[in-house]
Amino acid sequence: MKVCLVCAEFFGWGSRGGFGYATRVVGRELVRKGVEVVAVVPQPKSEAQSRVSLDGIDVVGVPRTRPFAAAEIFRGVDADVYHSQQPSLASHVAQQAVPKRCHVATLRDPRSSTDWWKELRHPTHNPAQVAMTWFYYENPLARRSIRRMDGVYVPAHFLAPKSQRLYSLSREPGFLPTPVYVPPAVEKAERPTVIFVGRWDRVKRPWRFFDLARRFPDVDFVAIGRAHNLEYERELRRHYSEIPNLDLVGYVDQFSSSALSDHLARAWVLVNTSAKEALPNTFVEACAHRCALLSSLDPDQFASRFGELITDDDYEGGLRRLLDGDRWSALGQAGYDYVMANNELGAAAQLHIDAYRSVLG
Repeated sequence: MKVCLVCAEFFGWGSRGGFGYATRVVGRELVRKGVEVVAVVPQPKSEAQSRVSLDGIDVVGVPRTRPFAAAEIFRGVDADVYHSQQPSLASHVAQQAVPKRCHVATLRDPRSSTDWWKELRHPTHNPAQVAMTWFYYENPLARRSIRRMDGVYVPAHFLAPKSQRLYSLSREPGFLPTPVYVPPAVEKAERPTVIFVGRWDRVKRPWRFFDLARRFPDVDFVAIGRAHNLEYERELRRHYSEIPNLDLVGYVDQFSSSALSDHLARAWVLVNTSAKEALPNTFVEACAHRCALLSSLDPDQFASRFGELITDDDYEGGLRRLLDGDRWSALGQAGYDYVMANNELGAAAQLHIDAYRSVLG
């Protein structure tokens, strides 16, 4: 079987986003199961080469200013299945280029007008960038491509009815979990440790995590990630680098080292401060490492089942409740049990293969 992954980014090749992470981890696990995998993504501005090999995946770049040039690439790939990770204009191009092949999609972050408004209020760079992103994913051709897919899936159950409503689908999408590494054992830090993992962009509101460190001097705070807007990141570091119990680790590539897993293995609680999310990959990764969750968002009831769901951005009160009597420990174990049953690398990758075989008939 040959699979072509279609996405706007690929983690580790000019990208650090959630879509790119999911694309790479899905592709890597498919390769491990004997599937031939090609990924077609827009050419990163920071990369000179238009083609690289990562984790056994042949990654091909499309000129950013000529998205329809991907048609020839899709025909040359000649895959059995073209799998869009968050459908976009490229999904339409793939369907037009190879109409007789199977096309499926995972709707990783289907965004309503309210979601886009939140993006606009907290832009990574500026409102124009948000508008361009909106058009790439929400243009009429991209939306039509979703309704023409041979199979449509979501990585979180709550996204199914939302996706059906947003894209006028005839039925709810199926569930296709994102594979995640589940360590056989973890050793937690002796001192209370909480962690933030994600982009330090405005929509993620990382300053709320940094401010929390000031209120808990007896707790270690670890911040992993970086901002797409480097000037904004420098501003954050200038403002918060003096906090003694806050470790601003920065960017960690979990595909080239075990550093992220090591940090999660020691952490007690993962804090999510974002203004909007679908189901963050970090929620699943944290649960795999037996971390409890602290969040004002509750996708698939991850926060309410495996941690503390807060209101009015009361992160201070939520963290105190998790630390009180080590409540975090049992909640972290419950999250681990769920992820082990649904997202473990081998099992989740096999579900992808089963879905491909189903649409192939």
